[in-house]
Amino acid sequence: MAERLTIIEFVEKYVDRFSSNTFLWEKRNGKWEPTTFAQTRTEAYRIGAGLMSLGVQKGEKVALLSEGRNLWVLGELGILYAGAVNVPLSIKLEESNDLLFRLKHSDAKYIMVSGTQLPKIRKILPELPAIEKVIVFDELPEYQEKEIPMPEIVKAGDAFLAAHRDLFIQRYQSVGPDDYANISYTSGTTADPKGILLTHRNYTANVEQAQSVIGVTPEDRMLIILPLDHCFAHVAGFYTMMSYGASIGTVPPGRTPMEALRNIPMSIKELQPTVMLSVPALAKNFKKNIENGIKAKGPKVERLYNFALDNAIKYNKEGYNKGGWAFWRKPLVSLFDKLIFRNVREGLGGKMKFFVGGGALLDIDLQRYYYAIGIPMYQGYGLSEATPIISANAPAKHILGSSGKVVSPMEIRILDADGKELPYGEKGEIVIKGENVMAGYWKNPKATAETVVDGWLHTGDMGYMRDAEMLYVVGRFKSLLISADGEKYSPEGIEESLVENSKYIDQVVLHNSQDPYTIALLVPNKEALKAYVKETAPELVPTSEEAKTLMLKKIQEELDSYRKGGKNYGAFPERWLPAAVCVLPEPFTEQNHMVNSTMKIVRGKVEKAYEDRMRYAYTPEGKNIVNPQNLSSL
Repeated sequence: MAERLTIIEFVEKYVDRFSSNTFLWEKRNGKWEPTTFAQTRTEAYRIGAGLMSLGVQKGEKVALLSEGRNLWVLGELGILYAGAVNVPLSIKLEESNDLLFRLKHSDAKYIMVSGTQLPKIRKILPELPAIEKVIVFDELPEYQEKEIPMPEIVKAGDAFLAAHRDLFIQRYQSVGPDDYANISYTSGTTADPKGILLTHRNYTANVEQAQSVIGVTPEDRMLIILPLDHCFAHVAGFYTMMSYGASIGTVPPGRTPMEALRNIPMSIKELQPTVMLSVPALAKNFKKNIENGIKAKGPKVERLYNFALDNAIKYNKEGYNKGGWAFWRKPLVSLFDKLIFRNVREGLGGKMKFFVGGGALLDIDLQRYYYAIGIPMYQGYGLSEATPIISANAPAKHILGSSGKVVSPMEIRILDADGKELPYGEKGEIVIKGENVMAGYWKNPKATAETVVDGWLHTGDMGYMRDAEMLYVVGRFKSLLISADGEKYSPEGIEESLVENSKYIDQVVLHNSQDPYTIALLVPNKEALKAYVKETAPELVPTSEEAKTLMLKKIQEELDSYRKGGKNYGAFPERWLPAAVCVLPEPFTEQNHMVNSTMKIVRGKVEKAYEDRMRYAYTPEGKNIVNPQNLSSL
C-alpha cells in the first residue's frame, strides 16, 4: 500500500529531491524571476512560523483571497506547516454576502489577502467578529485595525524559528494524513455553497493517481491561468508539477480583470510554457484569436490554413487511431506543420506540448482543432469532491471525445437510477471510491450522507465506460429533463450542438419538467442577426419590428434544421427538441450569477430568473417565436 503522505511530508520529499530546480516563476519589475524548490520551502517555513507566533493554533481556519501569484502558493504552504486549514476563496466573489457566508461558515479566524482584494474584506470586516488578523500581501501606505503586512509575519517567523525551531517542527510533524488541508467551497449552483473538506491525504493521493495518466519532466514549465482557489489548479497545477521537479508560473494580476486577461497572451509569449491547464471558455478564446490573426493575413492564407486544418483533422481522426487508410496525408501534415502551424504555435509561446482541459466538457471539434495545430488539448474529468481528478487523456493514451483514462488506484462504477451496476457502453451515474474522495461537507452531515455512501462518491454526472480504462462523460445525471410522459433525457448534447452549429445562438438552456414540450432559454448573437438582416433585407432598419421578426424567424430556422428535412436532422429525437423559444435580453454571465466560477451555466439560477418567461412560453402566444416578449429582447 502507498505511503499515506501529508502535504507537508510530500513537500519535504520533493524539495529534498529537486532542491536546486526552479519551482515558481513570477514577473517582477518587468522580468520573470525564478524561486527554487529549496527557497519555496524556506519561505513556507518563515510564513508558517510567523503564523504560529501570531497565535494560529493547529486546526484553525485561515482564509486566502488573492489572485494567482507566488504568495498564494507560499501562503497555503505556510498555513499547512502551521498545522492550520486553508480556506481558499475565489476572487470572483464580488458580493459581500457570498464572501461573508464563506468566511462565517468556515469559522475562519485569520484572512490572507492581496492588496487588490482587501477593499472587499474591509467592507465586511465589521460583520466578522471572529476574525483576529487580516494578513495583507502587499505594501500599503497605511493599514487599518487588525491588518498586518506579510513582511511583518515573515520577520516574526524568522524570530520564532531562531528561538523555537523545535516547536515549529513539532507542530508540522503532528499533522496527520486525515487532518483537513482545505475547505474548498462549491460555487453554490443551487442553495448555499457547500464547504468541501479535503484532507492532506486526499491531495497527495490524487497527485499519485494523476501520475498514472499524466507525465511531465523536470524541464517542463506550466503557466497557471486558472484560479488557484480551485483544486484542479492545486493538483494538476502545483502539486503534480512539484512531484516531477517541474516549475509553474502565474499570470501577473493586473489592476482590473480585463488587464489580467490581457496579461495572459503576454505571459505565454514570455514564459514559453510547455503545458497549461485550460477550460472550454479559454480554449475557444485562444482559437478565436488565432483565427482572427489568420483572417488578417488575407483570403489566400486563410484558404491554405483551412485546407491544412482539414487535412490534419482527417489524418488524426480520434488521435489513438491516426493515419490508417489516410496514411497518404502524412507528408502533407508535415509540410503544413512547417509552413503554417509552427507559426501558429509561436503565438502560444512556441514550446507548448499540450493543454490539460478540465471543467465542462470540451467539444470534440475543439479537441480536433488543437490536435491539428500540434498542441493537443487533452480532456480530463473530475470534481472538487474527488480532489478533483478522476480521469484524463494524455500523450500516452488518448481518445478525442472521451474523458480519458481513469486514474489508478481508484474504483469506478456506472450505476442506473436504482443503484444497479451497468455494463460497458451503458450510461448511468458515475460513482467512484478511492483515497481522493473528500472527507465530507463542512457542517453538512445530511449532504455528506447523500453524496458519499459507504465510501462511494456519487458524482451526479452521467457517463459510460468504453472498457476497463476509458471513461466518457455525457452530461449531468441529475439535470435530466423529464417530458410529460416521464421520459428522461440529457439536455447538454442538444444545447452544445445548437451553440456550435449556429453563429446566431450564443448560449442556450433547455427546460422540461414534465411539461407539454421542451422550451429553449436562448441568448442570441445580436451582431450576427443584424448582419443577416443587412444582407437579406438591406432596406430594413435593424431596430424595426420587421427586422426583429426576420431575426426571430432566422433563429427558428436554425432550430428547425434539427427537424425532418433539415441539415442536422437525426442528431437528436425530435420529441426532445424545443417547441418554444424564450429569446433573452442579456447573456448568462458571472455578474448576473448565471455562470459559475468554472464558467458553467447554472441551470437553476437561469430558470429562476426567467420563471415568468417560461410560463409565457407554455401559452399559445408564447409558443410562437414571433411574440412581443421575444421582439422586445432584440
